[in-house]
Amino acid sequence: MTDTAWIDAALTSARPQAVGALLRYFRNLDTAEEAFQNACLRALKSWPQNGPPRDPAAWLIMVGRNVAIDDLRRSKKQEALPEDEAISDLDDAEEQLAERLDGSHYRDDILRLLFICCHPDLPATQQIALALRIVSGLTVKQIARAFLVSEAAMEQRITRAKARVADADVPFETPGAVERSERLTSVAAMIYLIFNEGYSASGDTAEIRSPLCEEAIRLARLLLRLFQSEPEIMGLTALLLLQHARAAARFDADGAVILLDDQDRSLWNKSLIAEGLALIDKAMRHRRSGPYQVQAAIAALHARAEKPEDTDWTQIDLLYGALEIMQPSPVVTLNRAVAVSKVKGPEAALDMIEPLAQRLSNYFHYFGVRGAFLMQLGRNDEARTAFDRAIALANTSAEAAHIRMHLDRLQRDSQPRGKKAGK
Repeated sequence: MTDTAWIDAALTSARPQAVGALLRYFRNLDTAEEAFQNACLRALKSWPQNGPPRDPAAWLIMVGRNVAIDDLRRSKKQEALPEDEAISDLDDAEEQLAERLDGSHYRDDILRLLFICCHPDLPATQQIALALRIVSGLTVKQIARAFLVSEAAMEQRITRAKARVADADVPFETPGAVERSERLTSVAAMIYLIFNEGYSASGDTAEIRSPLCEEAIRLARLLLRLFQSEPEIMGLTALLLLQHARAAARFDADGAVILLDDQDRSLWNKSLIAEGLALIDKAMRHRRSGPYQVQAAIAALHARAEKPEDTDWTQIDLLYGALEIMQPSPVVTLNRAVAVSKVKGPEAALDMIEPLAQRLSNYFHYFGVRGAFLMQLGRNDEARTAFDRAIALANTSAEAAHIRMHLDRLQRDSQPRGKKAGK
């Protein structure tokens, strides 16, 4: 075999389990990561000639562990070593040992790795960076590019995260039920944040940041394999799939934002939608609703509508009402107002968001939505003021361009009939 694509796929798939197991052995993130990299180098040399082992993850764990032990022996930094029979000479016996490696720790190893990356002592930005580096295997350069920061700054962020984990004296034993439940929430939130970093990309940043969506989906599927009966993890995975299914229709050829009602629905990814709908339907049957499930249910209603006018806005309003109770937030209320405008009209929606003005005074979407409601009501001067504020707060050129489109429309509407602009 000379094509290395299958090796890259195998290494990526095996990484969380292998690094998790190596972390259990060495109790040090840097050592575990370096051991995995060394094992990958040996795989790139061995597998094209000999073919893949039956269990690539087990092979990488065994090889990585033995190479790291040899390195530690030479540097005399490890006091206690495994029994000699557990250390091979990396010849053909290596593969035989790897084939027999006990897989019973699979779930706990990956959980431990995810939990460490989401340690409560770490701020969210460091959690995301550490997870993308350690669990996903993205290079520092790739992560820095996705987050639009310098490579040196991202390297520093990851280094600080590792140092905090080391200083926190994180236990490497299997977490108990209570801690597992608490940390599972953090892991899910971290995956959600990674997805949002990619999903919010637009214009000239979309190409370099949208792969974060795919990586978040990969991590969500991994978490779902570990918690197959957990409805909120089903809901999270469904939400990401349904949102990402619209990726090809969200921007035009110039990178400008296309609103949901204006998207070409034939471009939506039907296989991702089918997978997401099946997951949210399965989650809802558990009758243990949560925020991710509610958001996925909203996305599902959009996905099921063949045309914008088929959208069940009444049900979406009710779901946002439930989400407001579970997760009170001015942004949730702002999103609900869009549904209210479809059901009860822009006046009712405007009344709903007016109390949010102070809390969302620096939020781009608030002024964009407010301007749209005012424009629908014919209050064009107020709409223009709101749109001007939205442009000032725009995070990307694509957001600003979208608001300028509304301003251009207002300008055209304000021209006397039969006259051209500038006359």
